[in-house]
Amino acid sequence: MKVFKKVGITLLCILSILLVGIIGYVIYMQTHYYRISDHKKLAVENNQSSKLALRKKYTATTYNVGFGAYNHDFDFFMDKGELKNGQKTHGHRGTAFSKNAVLASTNGVIQTMKKEDPDFMFFQEIDIHSTRSHYVNQVKMMENHFKNYDDVFANNFHTAFLAWPLNDPHGSVQSGILSMSRYHVTSAERRQYPVTSAFISKFTDLDRCFTVIRYPINNGKYLVMINSHMSAYDKGGKSRKAQMKLLSSVMENEYRDGNYVIVGGDFNHALGRDMLTHFDHQEKIPDWVSVLSQKMLPKDFIMVKADNREKIATVRSTDIKYDPKVNYQTICDGFIISKNVSAKAHNINTDYRYADHNPVKLEFELK
Repeated sequence: MKVFKKVGITLLCILSILLVGIIGYVIYMQTHYYRISDHKKLAVENNQSSKLALRKKYTATTYNVGFGAYNHDFDFFMDKGELKNGQKTHGHRGTAFSKNAVLASTNGVIQTMKKEDPDFMFFQEIDIHSTRSHYVNQVKMMENHFKNYDDVFANNFHTAFLAWPLNDPHGSVQSGILSMSRYHVTSAERRQYPVTSAFISKFTDLDRCFTVIRYPINNGKYLVMINSHMSAYDKGGKSRKAQMKLLSSVMENEYRDGNYVIVGGDFNHALGRDMLTHFDHQEKIPDWVSVLSQKMLPKDFIMVKADNREKIATVRSTDIKYDPKVNYQTICDGFIISKNVSAKAHNINTDYRYADHNPVKLEFELK
């Protein structure tokens, strides 16, 4: 009896310590939790002097770089899915394999962009100081390699220390969206997307936002470039509907003022219902995929469909390692333009070597 009593006391002590630890961790996360305010003015680093002109061709790219982690062997702990044969799948990694892996992927992104040589570059999921990317400052790497570009960074993921998964914690994160260009910026603003306030989800979901950057044109108007990264983990789609409503309002107001508007980024929607099941794969449609159709856009805006969209997807599922015959793929990266802009787009095939996304390039002209 004494032995059982000692064992019971020991177990009770262990459980008490665990409970205190869990409560302490929850308090720690709550006290370090915050949302960034709306209408935040953003700094423009290395602002350029060149200004835009009408009837001249320009290029822009958008690229979700996945914090440098997503090579072919990487899967992600927050993503789960199901094969068509009923087998459940679930990612397990919280951090990139190594610092060298992050450097290799980021340098791959840089070389891809140098080859494309765009006038404007949008990046999403780009880290400045994060456990998950082994504290590689990807923004600084971009600044060092593109010295003739200005840049605007907006934070959209900040967490104290996410201790999950236990075997590979996601850790502390400072990440966001980066916009770079060869042209003069008059103002840059961070707009706050509506996001979930659920107790657990608010610690794991990004502090979603989009940036509104204004470039003067020689006709007295502005090119308004919007870099956007919408929600993915949004059961029921409530947040995404609210986000689309806000984004549409900003787009419409700028167009009514006579400005030219281009929205680029990771929409976390299949861009067109035809893209939902277009690509061959062995997975069922993941929960994070919704559909963005032309009819959901304001009347004076057009979704630019890439000329090779039938052949090249822009995103792969990350609940499993990359296998082109198995992973779900669709198109959720691209551009929306106002009707006073003429444009064509092309999906760039990197075979997901540097991220779980492929970049998209836009060629455009201001009418």
